[in-house]
Formats: sequence, structure tokens, C-alpha cells
Amino acid sequence: MNSFEHARKVADAVLYEGYLLYPYRASAPKNLLRWQFGVLVPRGFSGEEPDPSALGAACLLEAAADATLDVRVRFLQLQARRPEVATDDGFEAVPSVEVGDRRLLAFEEAREHEVDHTAIAVGRLLDEEIALPVEVDGGREVELVPGPDGAVAARIIRTRSPVAGVVRLRAERLDTAGDVVRLHVRVENTADRNPAEPDDRSRALRRSLIAAHVLVGASGGRFLSVIDPPDELTAAARAVRGERAWPVLAGPEGSHDAVLIAPIVLPDHPAVAPESQGDFFDATEIDELLTLRVRTMTPEEKLEAIATDDRAAAIVTRADSITEDAFAALHGAVREKSAVEPLDDGTTPDHVVVRGVSVSCGSRVVLRPVRRSDPMDLFLAGKTATVRSIRADYDDQIHLAVTVDDDPAADLHDWYGRYLYFSPDEVEPTA
Repeated sequence: MNSFEHARKVADAVLYEGYLLYPYRASAPKNLLRWQFGVLVPRGFSGEEPDPSALGAACLLEAAADATLDVRVRFLQLQARRPEVATDDGFEAVPSVEVGDRRLLAFEEAREHEVDHTAIAVGRLLDEEIALPVEVDGGREVELVPGPDGAVAARIIRTRSPVAGVVRLRAERLDTAGDVVRLHVRVENTADRNPAEPDDRSRALRRSLIAAHVLVGASGGRFLSVIDPPDELTAAARAVRGERAWPVLAGPEGSHDAVLIAPIVLPDHPAVAPESQGDFFDATEIDELLTLRVRTMTPEEKLEAIATDDRAAAIVTRADSITEDAFAALHGAVREKSAVEPLDDGTTPDHVVVRGVSVSCGSRVVLRPVRRSDPMDLFLAGKTATVRSIRADYDDQIHLAVTVDDDPAADLHDWYGRYLYFSPDEVEPTA
């Protein structure tokens, strides 16, 4: 589906969130504990802080019974990489080895998977819950590594265990709204922990769905936002409960034919900034800062990063070869400008007109954030706030400084001057 392809960059950012963090080296302490998002372990695993075996969410879909759904489950499968050096008797496993100008390191890679199920009738889901398989095979691969003389000096063994799961789908018609249904999507790891193995996370990860998330597309129907639903569906949207996952409209702004159910909080129609040159495995990426930090790594540190993982190698190459224009573009961009301008003398007005209503200090407004720059906006949307001051930033853009009315510390925040800031087009006057 077109919206699936449009959402792929964001979905890939979800897939590789936390995959490997700066300084992108296997020896870095922060990379000794990886795979933190959307990990679905085999049932029965009970480590110190056990990961779940399932995730899912409900979403709102306006569709007749003959509408159909396409479901794509995406996840990573752990793949262990182990170098072995050639000996007179065969091969011997080692943590690392130098072969010519190539360094081989033991590491845990990942294989990317997509499992598709198509043309699922909504009417069928209204009648029954269905469970569709999500399975990939295990395997073992051997890569022979020749030395400078052409003879095999080492080999790389890559192994992975099979992964088994299901995606469960069901739907229920809402009594309050015509053809609107609540669609439930749940992904489960159906493997059971092997009682003969140690009950530790490293073992569990071998048969886990990692960074699991789901794209659902509709033909003959349209998904409705649970963040900003139609007024008549506000109660239904508030009743939506996620299970370690969050549903948002996917695809380009204004489209309603797909949702992304992800293990991290996102806004509707999420998108990767066009200035981004590539993934740094940190979804709130500070591309400029990370590019600078990679460029200041020592040659030895870069060699280890390159040996650690192909994706880390791509980051090092990209940071070292980025053009000055591309790097300058990472410094920031203005996407939208407020329609309210400062006064000619550089001061800010004592009131602004918002949706035909004069708003000044003391005015009460409803927050309608649209910038999607902070996940906190999801929790503030729809709340009533009081305007405490009107201010201009260094770019001469006007902002309303507010405190949230149902915040018990609102008066204290006002005393300290600690405000939340919204553009005039992000609020709605209450009168």
C-alpha cells in the first residue's frame, strides 16, 4: 500500500530504535544491554525485569463489513555473529581477530523481517477473532575469510533461532457511531521458554520478536485518529487502551488509510525530517550533534565501530563524508511561522486575536498542539489553560506562556515563571 511505503522511514526508525548507540562500538557499556523497545520474549521468561510476550492496541476504523485490511508485522530477529580463526585442527572461536586490514568481532546482529497478511474482511473480524501466523526460520551461515595470501585465515559463523508468533485481530461495532468499529490488534510470541535453559534475557532474546510493530492498511474504509478524534467519538477514543503500544495515523498528512501501532509514543502522520542524512538509532535524533561526535572519534574508535556492525560502519562513513551544505542543514529549519508578528518597535503586543477572539493575560484557552515536537503534547491536548504572558522568541515569533488549569502547581509555576509555550494557532479561546 502507498501509505505503507510512505510510513517506511518512520517504521524503520522504530525498528532500529536503540539498536546501537553512540559511540557505536561493541565495547561501549551502553551497548552491552540492547533491544529495549518492542521486545516480545517467549512465554514463561521471568528475568529480573522481564520483557512482555505480547503488545497491541485498539484503533478506530470507519468501514462497512465488506472493507478489507492488510496487516504487516515487522520485527528484528537476533543473529549471533562469531569469528573463528583457522588452526591446524580446523577453527577456533575467538572474540576478535585481525585478517589483513579487516577486523572481525563477535557481536549480536539482527535480521529484519516483514510478515504480511492481506485482504482480511472486516465482517469476518466482527464475527470472530482470528489468529494469523508470524513465523521465521532459524539458520546457520558460514562466511570464509581469506588472508593476504589467499588461504582461508578465519571464518564468520552466523546463527539464529526460529521465532514463532501470531497476530490476533478482532473488531466490534460501536453503538454510538454508524459504521465505526474498534479494531483490536495484538502480536504475541507463542514460543515457550525452554526449562532446560538458564532463565536469562540473553537466552530469551534468541527467540524473541525484537522492536515489533504493526502497520494496518484499510481498503474501503478509513482510520480515525485516537489523538484528535471527531467530537462524537471523543469518548470512544479515550476508551482505547494500548498494551505497550500506541496507534497513530500513518502515511502522508491528511491520509486515513493506514495506522502504525508502535512500542513508542508518536504523533499522527509521523515523518522523518527531510534534512536527516540517515539513522543514528535514536528516534529523537540530534543529527548535528551526533554527526559532530562521530567525526571527533579517534581512528581506532572508528575502526572498532566499523567492525562492530555494517550499520555502524555506514554512520561513520556518512559522518566523515557529509558535505558542508548538508551539515549546515542539520542545524535547524523553520517549518511554520506564526501569523502574529511583533510590534514595529520590537515589543510584543498585550493581546493577540485568535480565531476572532482577543486573547490576553488571564484569558482561558483550550490547548490544541499541532507542532508535534514533544510527546507531552499528547497529554496536554484538550486541556484548559490560563494565559500568563505573551512573548516573542529570538526569531520574533509570538508565543503564549500558559499554565494548565488542573495542574495543582499552576500558581507555583506562575510564581517561578515556569510556563508551557504554545503558538497562537495552537490554542482555542474558551469564549
